[in-house]
Amino acid sequence: MKHSFFRKSLYLCIGLATLSFVSTGTYAQNSNDTLLPKMPEPIQNLANEGAQIRFLGKDNGVDGWIAIKNGQEQYFYVLPSGGFVSGILFDAKGKAVTMDQINRLRQQSGELLDALTTDTPTVPAHVTDTTKTEKYEFKTPSEQLYYDLENSNWLPVGRAGTPLFYSFVDIQCGHCNNMMEKLKPHIESSKVQVRIIPVGFRDETQAQAAYLLAAPSPVSLYWRFLDGDKDALPASPEISKQGVQRNMAVMQSWKLSVTPLIVYRAKNGKVKIIRGMPKDLEALIKDLGART
Repeated sequence: MKHSFFRKSLYLCIGLATLSFVSTGTYAQNSNDTLLPKMPEPIQNLANEGAQIRFLGKDNGVDGWIAIKNGQEQYFYVLPSGGFVSGILFDAKGKAVTMDQINRLRQQSGELLDALTTDTPTVPAHVTDTTKTEKYEFKTPSEQLYYDLENSNWLPVGRAGTPLFYSFVDIQCGHCNNMMEKLKPHIESSKVQVRIIPVGFRDETQAQAAYLLAAPSPVSLYWRFLDGDKDALPASPEISKQGVQRNMAVMQSWKLSVTPLIVYRAKNGKVKIIRGMPKDLEALIKDLGART
């Protein structure tokens, strides 16, 4: 019975993580009203490798972290000694503390897109002396999202060094394909670079996206596909989908479900987000600071 309980708790925690993994910015308040501590070096290394990292809070005397990489969740708990363990945290009565922490993240999410467009990070109310918070790196959620996209599996379409934006793209999304076709003259004239992040909401489209990521000349294959050559991107079952699944994990972690979805840094330095097909591509390109 004990093993069955542990397995059920583990599956429930992982399911909640997949569905409810949200950004809390680069600081977080938990039940003990504390700020985000310094990320341990091994966990920072995972972040440097592209894992999505969030602070779970401090419960039962240990700091908890969740890392998602290639669609796989890992939970880490830092001991007072500085060492850490990986797995699900249970309290003295056998209750899965990790499950409560994941639920807490979900409750903190609020209106995600509203939070993402917040320009000024909010310091917790109990922090009255901001000079003591310099050791913490404060960023807006939109900056965290931008960082996550920089570290996703993207393909550059357009010349390096030109103003750019990121966009989640489903290979068989009509709006995505329409957007790229309209952008093609601007891309070819070196006004803009689009860093497409291939995803897929079905097995077939994930396989096509995986093929695109693995291809030696992905951009030319992509244009051929948009020009009507449907054989340019086959749904090959032999290609590993890990890269695409990681991109999907980024979408899920931010509760994003629309393609195209554009994220860019405007010429004024602010990170902006556009859901769906932009109504005015010229305005978008101008806001990037591209020459007209």
